[in-house]
Amino acid sequence: MSGVYKVIEIIGCSDTSWEEAVKNAVETASKTLQDLRVAEVVEQDVTIKDGKIDQYRVKIKLSFKYH
Repeated sequence: MSGVYKVIEIIGCSDTSWEEAVKNAVETASKTLQDLRVAEVVEQDVTIKDGKIDQYRVKIKLSFKYH
């Protein structure tokens, strides 16, 4: 299979888990981008509030096919 692909970086967030943060990022991106191919997690972190985890965040590289 041949083709040309674009790779972008986006950040997803969740109150519950890193997995949910990835899911949120991919599902949101899929509303405006077509032919998503691969999501690679490149960084994970959390924000802390009052000594507890407030939010899970992931930076992902997301690829999609040019048409």
